[in-house]
Amino acid sequence: MPTDAAEVSVVIPNWNGRDLLPDCIASLQQTRGDLNLEIVVVDDASTDGSVELLRERFPDVRVISTGSNKGFAGACNRGVASVETPYVLLLNSDARLQPGALKQLMAVARAQPDAAVVGAQLRNADGTFQNSYARFPTLWSDWMIITGIGRLLYGPTYPSCDTTNDGTPLKIDWVGGACMLIRRDAFAAIGGFDEGYFMYAEEMDLCYRLRKAGAQVWYQPAAIVIHLGGESAVNLGARREAILYRSQVRFHRLHYGRGAADLLRAMILTATAVKIAVHGVLRGASLGRRGRRVVSLRELRSELRGV
Repeated sequence: MPTDAAEVSVVIPNWNGRDLLPDCIASLQQTRGDLNLEIVVVDDASTDGSVELLRERFPDVRVISTGSNKGFAGACNRGVASVETPYVLLLNSDARLQPGALKQLMAVARAQPDAAVVGAQLRNADGTFQNSYARFPTLWSDWMIITGIGRLLYGPTYPSCDTTNDGTPLKIDWVGGACMLIRRDAFAAIGGFDEGYFMYAEEMDLCYRLRKAGAQVWYQPAAIVIHLGGESAVNLGARREAILYRSQVRFHRLHYGRGAADLLRAMILTATAVKIAVHGVLRGASLGRRGRRVVSLRELRSELRGV
């Protein structure tokens, strides 16, 4: 795939996503239209043959091997730093662009000169709506998420904003990171993703800092992307939940202050203790939903220490 005249670079962070990459890349090739794309896969020390598959089946895809698992933020930063196009599409390996999606994202970026990020409408594999954008969190909204009360009262898409818009692009707070079109100069101006986040909340943090710098974040519902969701993170097991909470606490500390972070940490530990007790009564102390082990308080305290 020629890169000298590329209009958009696509950066795909990958960690043991060998089975996901072919469909992801195929969706780009099938929906690119007349756009000239450069595709870059940043591989974080995969052990499943991802790199070998790419070199054999997709020789035009440029592969960057980091040698270690840098996490989503580190992989994306490395990929963006390696390209020169004005726009970069950050795409999860478990995402599948639907026809016209990239064209629709680019239309908003070109029409809105202050747009630093344009996000897509994410859908589950069955076509149902997936959380695609939201307002910045508060302690109250985080409490509603942690306890599950928000979804109980407002439905499974909580805390997303209104999902019933008429298809018109919206200027919003932040978008999901599974598919984000970014303006490279704006991204570079704020230092890219904060690599203190290993997974989760890094796109929220990025949008927060961009908004604070005067840039805009847009949501384009006409750009539809199927996102399988969490496929690479499955290998983390129960630690996945602990990493999510660590990222939430970090966001509050950086942007709302130490007091807010400490209060959120206490809320998380309290809610987790209650969940463990309930699961212990209902299914046995070591089992959670769908038979997965629930993160222990010891593991959670260890993950949250020093955030």
